[in-house]
Amino acid sequence: MTDTAPETTGGFTELPLRPELLAALTRLGYEEPTPIQREAIPPLVEGRDLLGQAATGTGKTAAFALPILQRLPEERDGRAPAALVLVPTRELAMQVCEAVHRYGRDLGVRVLPVYGGQPIGRQIHSLERGVDVVVATPGRALDHLGRSTLSLEGLHMVVLDEADEMFDMGFAEDIDAIMEEVPEGCQRVLFSATMPPRIETMARRTLTDPVRIQIARPAREMDQAPLVRQSAYVVPRAHKPAALGRLLDAEAPTATIVFCRTREEVDQLTEVLNARGHRAEALHGGMSQEQRDRAMGRLRAGTADLLIATDVAARGLDIEQLTHVVNYTVPSAPESYVHRVGRVGRAGREGVAITLVEPREHRMLKSIQRATGYTVNVEKIPTVADMRARRLELTAASLRENLLEEDDLDRFRVVVETLADEFDVMEVALAAVKLAHEASGPVDDEEEIPEVRVAERPERGGARGRGGRDGGGREGGRRERRQGRAPAQGMTRLFIGAGRGARMRPQDLVGAITGESRLSGRDIGSIEIADRFSLVEVPDSAADEVISALRNSTIKGRRPVVRRDAH
Repeated sequence: MTDTAPETTGGFTELPLRPELLAALTRLGYEEPTPIQREAIPPLVEGRDLLGQAATGTGKTAAFALPILQRLPEERDGRAPAALVLVPTRELAMQVCEAVHRYGRDLGVRVLPVYGGQPIGRQIHSLERGVDVVVATPGRALDHLGRSTLSLEGLHMVVLDEADEMFDMGFAEDIDAIMEEVPEGCQRVLFSATMPPRIETMARRTLTDPVRIQIARPAREMDQAPLVRQSAYVVPRAHKPAALGRLLDAEAPTATIVFCRTREEVDQLTEVLNARGHRAEALHGGMSQEQRDRAMGRLRAGTADLLIATDVAARGLDIEQLTHVVNYTVPSAPESYVHRVGRVGRAGREGVAITLVEPREHRMLKSIQRATGYTVNVEKIPTVADMRARRLELTAASLRENLLEEDDLDRFRVVVETLADEFDVMEVALAAVKLAHEASGPVDDEEEIPEVRVAERPERGGARGRGGRDGGGREGGRRERRQGRAPAQGMTRLFIGAGRGARMRPQDLVGAITGESRLSGRDIGSIEIADRFSLVEVPDSAADEVISALRNSTIKGRRPVVRRDAH
């Protein structure tokens, strides 16, 4: 799976894999196992439980798919699957399913993807006929278990892939319910790109004497350029679409994923960028599977170069030609930033990660840098003059390419010779360059994007006055804070009448909203928890649905007041 030349030792032949699997790997061009594959495959084939941590793009799928196939019984006439793989998104379910099918073709493996958005009747029919491996999203797997159409009685192995993502998306309770149905003695495997405390807690609860594997990111030499160049630009909210368009013009990426917070933001930004001449496709949970497949097909075929997506919809995507990722808003958690950056810079290729930071989000970016150890350089948005110079560079490069193709220029010689009788050859060349340059699109009508200077955090007590935390105006200070920041674009802030005094936590609010509405964890915006109340941002289009759902349910055993925030 790497570009390393084949050697006589150290290849897949040294791993405990049956000849059919080795033949499939050879046919697919795999020569050397990645570190996670080399360390994980032997204990998994032995039947050990395993807890693996490795960054996105390190070959985790083959690390568990090959042992699953290796351990399949010779006789597989039964209907019940031998292995269950839980993944966070339908896209990842399809990718894992395809990989298992390719590796196990010579074994005649029967593998089925099970996810929402697909007719459940078709899945039930396939399960009734019998499958060997089920690759499922937690919600749909739980649905089948409730209908008794998915049996785990014959299960030999269960795998949780991208476990941290499933937790972030609010699947914790679903996963717990599924794991309760897994029979005793079944091998349990957990893979995660990050290892927050909740993953450690789950591992202690569900795994038995697991093998622990941690694949660190490869250290780079001090004088070696990083594979992923990470930059941030502080931009006022109103100027973000123009700033993004300008950065894309300057970078000229091959393929880009732009991460947005809400579906509405995805649709609006897709329309704006297409109007600027980019070839953008939208991807979010409000689209049908056919629409999502069509968008991905256009990106992979090169007929589109931009994918504007919500975090949830883009999870698990593996796009080989991807060169850039853009955080249109600062991610709410360092783990999200790590996953997004992991989309590029794979297999030794270089990539670029860009983050657009509103002034109020500057501290969030600092927190991400401290948590991840990444270096994110804050840079200035190119000015109109910079863009003019960049366009001239692109024009010169285009002309240079044409000059190298001399055979194709002869048919224009008569034009130049005719004009040279009337004008100086330099003037003819200048006019031709002007035409070529203007054909790439003018920038003279663009406005400058204002430069933002981020103020440093004031010393405690200096600028707060008596209304701060330590003064006597506690209620006034709280009201001032609530009034000082408007909800993010496309979001509505909800007031929930329970806070720290009721032991309310962010995960409680996320779990209640995702469990009672169509929203996922990534659709939810900023969460603030005070002593007696909480404030949660949700997409404008879903605000009424969330209010109605929460009013008819309980949070932490109580039914609090829920309404639109009036401040």
